[in-house]
Amino acid sequence: MKTAARIEKLPPYLFAEIDRKVAQAKERGADIISFGVGDPDLPTPPHIIEALIEAAKDPATHRYPSYTGMPAFRESIAAFYERRFGVKLDPDTQIQPLVGSKEGIFHLPVAFVDPGDVALVPDPGYPVYETGTILAHGEPVLLPMTQDNAFKPDLGAVAADVRDRATVLWLNYPSNPTAACVDLDFFNEAVRFSKDNDLLLCHDAAYTEITYDGFVAPSALQADGALDHAVEFHSLSKTYNMTGWRIGWVAGSEYAIEAIKRLKTNIDSGIFDAVQRAGIAALDGPQEFLDDIVATYRRRRDLLCDGLKSMGVVVDPPKGSIYLWVPVPEGHSSESFTTFLLDEADIVVAPGNGYGPSGEGFVRFSLTIDDARLEEGVERLRGVTS
Repeated sequence: MKTAARIEKLPPYLFAEIDRKVAQAKERGADIISFGVGDPDLPTPPHIIEALIEAAKDPATHRYPSYTGMPAFRESIAAFYERRFGVKLDPDTQIQPLVGSKEGIFHLPVAFVDPGDVALVPDPGYPVYETGTILAHGEPVLLPMTQDNAFKPDLGAVAADVRDRATVLWLNYPSNPTAACVDLDFFNEAVRFSKDNDLLLCHDAAYTEITYDGFVAPSALQADGALDHAVEFHSLSKTYNMTGWRIGWVAGSEYAIEAIKRLKTNIDSGIFDAVQRAGIAALDGPQEFLDDIVATYRRRRDLLCDGLKSMGVVVDPPKGSIYLWVPVPEGHSSESFTTFLLDEADIVVAPGNGYGPSGEGFVRFSLTIDDARLEEGVERLRGVTS
C-alpha cells in the first residue's frame, strides 16, 4: 500500500525530534520542565463546568446537534462581538461554530483554494495555515515577518504574479509564535490589500483577550470593509482555559460563511450541544476571572523575562499572547539552543525554525506552566550560565 501524494508533501511535525529527545531524557531519569506547548494549565472556570454538567443531563443534548450550531450559541457570539469590538454580526448568516478553531482553519482552504492557487502564509506562523493549504493542493507562499518590521508582513512587497494567484491571506495577532501585536490601522491596510487583490483575509484571533500593560487587541472585523472581505477565527480555548473542549467559531463575510457551512455539512456533525451550552455560559457569564488569568500570565511573562536576562538574552515583554519569542544566544541556532536547554537544564522549548524559515534564530517559550515549575525553570536557566 502507499500513502497519498498530498501526505508526502507535509513538512515534518514540529515536535517530532524534540519528543524523541525528551523520551531519551526521561529514560535517564530527567525531570523535564516543558515550555513547549501552549496548553493553559489553569482550570476551566467552575460556572462553565456546571453548565456542561447540567446540559449533559438533559437528554435533548444527546442527539445529533445542528450543523450550523445552536442559535443561542451563535447569538452569544454575536453579543460578544458587539460588546467587545462594537461589531454587529447576523447570528444566522455571519457566524459558524467550529469544533475548535483549528478545525476551521485547517478546512478553510478546501473551500477557497483550488489546485495551483496561492495562500499567503505568515512566516513564522502557526503551521496549520501552511499544511491546510498543502492538503487542498494549493501553494503556500510565505510572507517573511522579521523583528525589524515588528513581525508584520510587508504586503506591498508581494510580487504581482503571486497576488494574481492568491485567494487567501492568513494573519494572526496577537501572534503565535512571535507574540507580536498590531493596531487597527494594520487591519485596515490588510483589508484594503484583500479587496484590491480579490482575496479573503483570514484572521486567527485566538489570543485577543490575553493582553497586557493597557494594550487592547482589535478585531480584524473592525476594519473598514472587513465584513465583505474577511473572516475571523476565534476560540474559547485560551481565553477560558477550554483547550480540550474543542469549541470555537468563524465569523465575518456572509459569502465566506455560507461556503464554510456547505463544507462543514459534508465533514462533521457539529459540536455536542452540551458543550455549546457551556460555551454560552462562558460568553454570557461573569468575566471578572479573566483579569486574574491575564495577571497570572503577566506575572509569568515578567519572571521569565528576568530569568532570560540573567542569561544575557534580552526580551521585550510582549503586549499579548501566552508566549515569549526569544532570540537565541550568539553562536546558537534555533535547534542547537533547544538541544542545549534540554541537555543542560532539562528544559523543553519550541525551536523557531519549526514555524517557518524566518523563525530561525529564535525559540518559543510558553507561559502555560504553573508558577512553581516556572520559577524552577528560571533557576535552571540561571544555573546554565552561572
